Amino acid sequence: MDGNGRWAKQKGFIRAIGHENGTKSVRETVETCAELGIENLTLYAFSTENWNRPKLEVDTLMKLLVSSLKKEIKTLQDNNIKLNAIGNLNSLPKKVFKELHEVIAKTENNTRMTLTLALSYGSREELISAVKEISNKVKNNIISLENIDESVINKHLYTQNLPDVDLLIRTSGEQRISNFLLWQIAYAELYFTDILWPDFTKQHLYDAITDYQKRERRFGKTSEQLS
Repeated sequence: MDGNGRWAKQKGFIRAIGHENGTKSVRETVETCAELGIENLTLYAFSTENWNRPKLEVDTLMKLLVSSLKKEIKTLQDNNIKLNAIGNLNSLPKKVFKELHEVIAKTENNTRMTLTLALSYGSREELISAVKEISNKVKNNIISLENIDESVINKHLYTQNLPDVDLLIRTSGEQRISNFLLWQIAYAELYFTDILWPDFTKQHLYDAITDYQKRERRFGKTSEQLS
């Protein structure tokens, strides 16, 4: 969800205003995905690298996260959406951590869609953590070296209860992955748009999905094998 700061700068606002307006796009995207029957949506809300931003902006983002969680609990419940979170959640401020887990607990029985927030998330950190856990289990004879395969690695990732990514959308014209779900997007279709996140609407989401539907997903096979 990229481009909040540039959106604000273009309009002569401080960056915080861009982040606030970005929450409207979050709500519209979440509700639209639920309407379309999409079962899993992951939003890259705050990366491990984002902690390096100016303290004022980080503090603003954390306050916005808490207020958004409080405001959107009704939307989640009304739409039967389960909230999930991945990342180094222990690094979040105590108030954010508490509010996040309260909403997760309140929505745990919802079944229509799972909304996952990637918070203090970095894919390289996730992979390092998985390697350490698996290595420790090998050392203690819990897992044998010969039995390590993709499924074992998947079970040690933050996303162990989620499927691999089908479609990755990045807004604001940037064309890079930025340390997001590197293992999980191995066969994802990538969609880049110049639209800044606060301007991202239901129609833009439709456009991305329509583009995705036109692509042939071969997973290493030939077109002839799929027909």
